[in-house]
Amino acid sequence: MPQVTVGQENNQPIQLHFEDHGAGQPVVLIHGYPLNGQSWERQETALLAAGYRVITYDRRGFGQSTQPSVGYDYDTFAADLNTLLEYLDLQNVVLVGFSMGTGEVSRYLGRYGSGRVAKAVLIGAIAPFLLKTDDNPEGVDRSVFTGIEDAIRKDRFAYLTDFFANFYNTDVLGGTRISDEAVRASWNVAARASATATLACVATWLEDFRPDVAKIDVPTLIIHGDADRVLPIESTGARLPALIKNSKYMVIKDGPHNVLWTFADEVNAALLDFLKN
Repeated sequence: MPQVTVGQENNQPIQLHFEDHGAGQPVVLIHGYPLNGQSWERQETALLAAGYRVITYDRRGFGQSTQPSVGYDYDTFAADLNTLLEYLDLQNVVLVGFSMGTGEVSRYLGRYGSGRVAKAVLIGAIAPFLLKTDDNPEGVDRSVFTGIEDAIRKDRFAYLTDFFANFYNTDVLGGTRISDEAVRASWNVAARASATATLACVATWLEDFRPDVAKIDVPTLIIHGDADRVLPIESTGARLPALIKNSKYMVIKDGPHNVLWTFADEVNAALLDFLKN
């Protein structure tokens, strides 16, 4: 099982599980909460068929990566990504983030620069700043996130059921663009994630990425569903084109938060077109 060591806890290694397949220009896919690298299966298939090298990995605390009690912040997540890029010595790479994964892309480019990076893709972005403050009136009230944390503490598994209903908008798209089996598969992956990570990551959603976004200097594709109930488009994706130079913005009509599965054809077409042009 391919792994890279990104730190230690109590003298034991913290390791990220990754998969590295294909040849050609490398594309690193960074998954959303609370899933793992396998959640990119519909994009990986399309990218491999188009001749790209595809790298996925599981964020610490999720999937087959180590589940430490520490390191659940975006400085650490970006450092983990940097370690993986250095370990594989990737150059001319395309960084593609979904949901929480867009935070890694933003923070990595803000902190480490674009020396290794050719392009970036932000799908269902968490940037630029999700928390409502005096200087960020477009954000979301802190009470929403406090409620999520309370729900996880009370019954993590029940919370996940509610979460995925809004992750996929199953009341609208269930049985057409998302099956019960696919939702159950996502729930099973999330249930096996670290309970510590599942709770700790909620606070990371409130990170201010505005300084990072301002430093993005590579061509960037932004994709967001206009029916996103998890990261509302008005607070997130719709604000990014004005903040990122040389960006392209695509809105998926009726798209829920996870458009990777529900609108895979549309996402893949936009992604492949962006990569080749």
